[in-house]
Amino acid sequence: MRKIWQAYGEGRPLPGYLLAIGSYAALAGAVSVAGRLTGVRLPERFSLRDTALVGVATHKASRLLTKEAVTSPLRAPFTRYEAPAGHAELKESPRDDHPAQHAVGELLTCPFCAGVWIASGLTAGLVFAPRVTRLVATALTAVAASDALNLAYDKLKS
Repeated sequence: MRKIWQAYGEGRPLPGYLLAIGSYAALAGAVSVAGRLTGVRLPERFSLRDTALVGVATHKASRLLTKEAVTSPLRAPFTRYEAPAGHAELKESPRDDHPAQHAVGELLTCPFCAGVWIASGLTAGLVFAPRVTRLVATALTAVAASDALNLAYDKLKS
């Protein structure tokens, strides 16, 4: 493994990434086992409406988790503040103290990376607790729409 890591580039936190991949796989497996044990069945398909709702909610939740100032205390153990990055958002970089810390820092500063986890959670929520999940997803979607309207309003004012 050390040879592969050196050939790839020692500066990259490959062990941390492996931990993240393993954690995701373990979580997905635990959800599958929980479904089997509780008798929860997967739907044949998801509606276009639910897919769109989860898509917009995932976008908003990933921006909220990875960029917004209000959630910076959650990221602080894994990231370093760099600068403001626009409307209520921050630019941060992952800490390099430990490969796992760096990998989590990358996950918590990358809305694309966090989006996979968030979409998986919301999709599992549609299977296990659809009413609550739709409620949360609808609220996040409404906030995303409000953000877009606020940005458009600011642009029109200028």
